[in-house]
Amino acid sequence: MLAAVARMLERSRQGRVMVVRVDHPPHNFMNREMVAELDELVRSLESDREIGAVVITGKPEGLYVTHYDVAEILAGVKGVGLAPPPAVAGGLLRLTAAIKRIPGLREAAARTPARGLLELHLIHDVFLRMNRSDKVFIAAINGPATGGGCELSLACDLRFAADIEIPIGLPEMTIGFNPGAGGTQRLTRLLGTGRALEMMLEGRTLSPREAFEVGLVNRVVAPEDLVDEAIATGERLGRRAPEAIRGLKRSVYEGAAGTLESGLAAERKWFMSEAGLEQSLAAMEIYVSEVEQGVTPWADPEARQRWQEGTVGGGGSGS
Repeated sequence: MLAAVARMLERSRQGRVMVVRVDHPPHNFMNREMVAELDELVRSLESDREIGAVVITGKPEGLYVTHYDVAEILAGVKGVGLAPPPAVAGGLLRLTAAIKRIPGLREAAARTPARGLLELHLIHDVFLRMNRSDKVFIAAINGPATGGGCELSLACDLRFAADIEIPIGLPEMTIGFNPGAGGTQRLTRLLGTGRALEMMLEGRTLSPREAFEVGLVNRVVAPEDLVDEAIATGERLGRRAPEAIRGLKRSVYEGAAGTLESGLAAERKWFMSEAGLEQSLAAMEIYVSEVEQGVTPWADPEARQRWQEGTVGGGGSGS
């Protein structure tokens, strides 16, 4: 008899609020299984009239969603086996988008090197459904939220952060490629082009108070009160008419300059084009090696600074 697969998203309910606690120690990295669980969760909420809001936080003390598992990105890029020019990458991704809509072809493609391309589409699709949902999504950031963890938070409608020294941001450029799960589009829409571009180019992360000052998070809360305040907010906002919530969210997200879909299509194209380059592969190899040695570079202040400054061999600086 096969053992049950441990779930990474622990769900509980308090009134009209669903609390989702991410539990994937030791680092709480996001990976394909977590994204699949999030996809299942968001789909299950589409017909649930009893839930009005969702709070996402980390279950282990001091851990939220640190970032997407770089080892998995590295393996996926190697599986594709090429770093196509942007125009070719865009064509391949459009083909994959067509394939994913046909169940038989989708399952077959998932057993080929195209799996990584399908997964890139999936995380964008999940976050778009969150944006289009009639539920209010609140990120309760209780630990490092870089890369995919920051992008998950950006896909939420509100972001609360614990008043502790944790990094929040998108340091992907330090290992040679742009954010790939919506960060280039959502951070820019939130902070404006100049500030967002500087943050991403520098690989700069912000403390919760710095993030609050620029508008990246909505509130900074004492650690012991973080989840309770997020739940209380969810209870309040979740009582609003679902149709009004959905209409407001779609007006805000889709009515911004240009469509989010067109921005995401561009992001996927460039992410795919960059992640397979030699210097990016080398940087990811180093990053994974550091994780295996017990250091999570984007979560460790000294290590993170080295990556931000481009002093790590093989990084985005080409050193």
